[in-house]
Amino acid sequence: MTENRPSKPQSGRQNLDPHLERYAARTAGMTASEIRALFAVASRPEVVSLAGGMPNLAALPLDTLSAQVAEIIAEDGLVALQYGSAHGVPVLREQICEIMALEGIKAHPDDVVVTVGSQMGLDMVTRLFCDPGDVVIAEGPSYVGALGSFAAYQAQVVHVAMDDQGLVPSLLREALDRTEKAGRRVKFLYTIPNFHNPAGVTLAVERRAEILEICREHGVLVVEDNPYGLLGFDGQTYPALRSTDPDNVVYLGSFSKTFASGLRVGWVLAPHAVREKLVLAAESATLCPPTFNQMIVSRYLATHDWKGQIKKFRENYRDRRDAMLSALEQYLPAGCSWTKPDGGFYVWVTVPEGVDTKAMLPRAVTARVAYASGTGFYADGFGSRQMRLSYCYPTPERIREGVRRLAAVLESEMDLARTFGSVTSRQIQGPQNPSPDTV
Repeated sequence: MTENRPSKPQSGRQNLDPHLERYAARTAGMTASEIRALFAVASRPEVVSLAGGMPNLAALPLDTLSAQVAEIIAEDGLVALQYGSAHGVPVLREQICEIMALEGIKAHPDDVVVTVGSQMGLDMVTRLFCDPGDVVIAEGPSYVGALGSFAAYQAQVVHVAMDDQGLVPSLLREALDRTEKAGRRVKFLYTIPNFHNPAGVTLAVERRAEILEICREHGVLVVEDNPYGLLGFDGQTYPALRSTDPDNVVYLGSFSKTFASGLRVGWVLAPHAVREKLVLAAESATLCPPTFNQMIVSRYLATHDWKGQIKKFRENYRDRRDAMLSALEQYLPAGCSWTKPDGGFYVWVTVPEGVDTKAMLPRAVTARVAYASGTGFYADGFGSRQMRLSYCYPTPERIREGVRRLAAVLESEMDLARTFGSVTSRQIQGPQNPSPDTV
C-alpha cells in the first residue's frame, strides 16, 4: 500500500498526486487559463458574462440544418460515420479554398489540412517548430489559447506592443534584433491581424507588407490566425498575409465563428513541405478529424447561402458592438479608455492607474458581472490595468446592464485606490508556485 501514498517533496509540501514525479517536465507549463476558470461562475443566469467568446448561434437555420444532417445519415451514413483521412474530406478542402479566395488567397486543396478546430492547428504548428526554450513573437496582448500551446511546448513568448492600427512594425524589428542579439532562437511570429482577440484592433493594410518583409529578413515564419476575418461590420474583407507571402505564412482558419463552434472544424493552409509534416502530426494526435462533422459543414456550404448567413452574423454582432460602445461611453468613469473594433467579438478596456482588474474580478462577480482580466492575455504578467469585454453572446440589453454593473464596481475600486493607495497583486511565477497537486 505504501507505493500509493502521497510522497513528500523536500520543500515540506505534501503531494496529493502520487504520479507527480512521473510527469514530463513540459507539464509544468500546463495551467488552466483564467478564462476557463471563469466559465463555472459566468454561466450562472444571474451573472451578465462579458468574459467568454461564445458565438451567438441564434441566427442559424436549425430546421434546415437538422434536415441536412438526417440526409447525410440516410444517404452517406456508412461514409460519414467511418474513419477518414488525416488530411480531411477532399470536397471540404476545395470549399475551404473558395472561402480563402475572398481574402485574396490562391491555394490548392492539397495544401489544406482539416483540423479539430483551429486550436488543434495551432498546437500542431507549435509542436512542429518549437523546441524547449525557442522564442515565439506574439502581439501583446495575445490570444490566451495560443499562450497555452506555447507554454505546453516550453516555448518562450516575447510580446510586441500594438496600437490602434495593430502590430507596430518598428517594435517588431526591435524585438527581433534584441532577441537575436541575446542568442535566442526565434521560430515564428504569431499574429491575429483582423479584429484581434483580445484587443479588437485590425492590422493596417499598409503595415502588412512591411511586417512580412521584416520576418523574411530575420528568417522568421509567420503564423496567421484568422477566425474573424469575414466578420467585418462594414462587410470589408482585408487581404490575408498569406495572400502576399504564401511561402512564409502558415494560415489558420475556422468555421467556429462563421458557422458552428460545436462542430470543431478548422484548417491549416501551409507551404507544401510543412503540409506533409502537419498530416503526420494530425495522424499522431487524432488519427483523423471527424468525417461526420466535416460532411455537415460541406453540405451546409454547398446548399445554404452561407455568405448571407455570415451577413446576418455581422449585423447581430454589430448591434451588440454598438450597445457595448454606447454603454461604455455612458457608464464608465473618467480615466478609462477602450478600443473601437470594426469587426469580431471584443473590446479591450484600460482602467485608471491604481486599479488591478484581476484583483477586482471577485468583487465584479459578486456584483453579478464577469469579464476577462488582462493578465490572462500576457505571458509575462502584464495586463493588470486591462480587461477584455466580449459582446458577441449577450443581448444588447444585457450588455448595457452588465456595463452598468461593471462601472459601479470600478467606481468603488477607484475610491478605494484614492483612499488607501493602489492594490497590486503579488505575481509569483515559475515552479515555486504551489500547484493543485501540492499543499
